[in-house]
Amino acid sequence: MSKYLEMIRIRFLMMLAYRVNYYSGILIYAINIGAYYFLWDAIYGSRDTLGGLTALQMSTYIAISWMARAFYFNNIDREMAAEIREGRVAIELIRPYNYLLMKTMQGLGEGIFRFLFFSIPGILLVAILFPFQVPSSLNVYLLYFVSICMAFVINTQINLITGILTFFFFNNEGLMQTKRVVVDLFSGLLIPIMLFPAWAASILQYLPFQAISYLPAMIFTEGIKGAEAWHAIGIQWIWFMILMLPIQLLWMRAKRNLVVQGG
Repeated sequence: MSKYLEMIRIRFLMMLAYRVNYYSGILIYAINIGAYYFLWDAIYGSRDTLGGLTALQMSTYIAISWMARAFYFNNIDREMAAEIREGRVAIELIRPYNYLLMKTMQGLGEGIFRFLFFSIPGILLVAILFPFQVPSSLNVYLLYFVSICMAFVINTQINLITGILTFFFFNNEGLMQTKRVVVDLFSGLLIPIMLFPAWAASILQYLPFQAISYLPAMIFTEGIKGAEAWHAIGIQWIWFMILMLPIQLLWMRAKRNLVVQGG
């Protein structure tokens, strides 16, 4: 296990070296949050609630969703695609570690860096600039922490699936772009799922995307609490187990069909 912990440390230090990206990232996310805040403020108008959330809860939902994205977001699918196309994956596969677990640990190292030096300072900045609701109990923070960790795992699993598909498509840039748009939209990052048309919301309940952004944000804003919050975390655990199956099946097939381009 020590070699995987070292992967986390190395990726953390790599992120620390690119400080310009770090500072510009906080600014970009703050601009995104500000734009969505003013948009939803106009949509609310004189309404007290929308979709069961007050205007204050909605501004909190926007802020916490974007700052959580900084933690769970990673580009391991693009890294895998580049390694497969360039032939470097052949070297990775003979090294004494599990390739997929190594990629997950690299994503975790990046996520820990972003959480400590991006999400926390960013949310403090946003709380100063925009209305922000702090959870009323420690239990909410604990539930949110568990939920956001599961969000990272599920988003990483989706990235692993997308990356593995490069073994079959060789160039899946379009698929990765589509995946990013689909995850941002259907996870509730851009629009909370309860505001989708009823037919669309009912379909999204049977897809894993809600477990990435919507459920953690609803727990933090106390849009769902108590037994509902535990039920949401249960849904995340179910998707974690379900997504393990296609990852393992695709990985076994991919290793048998490895074709190195270049390298």
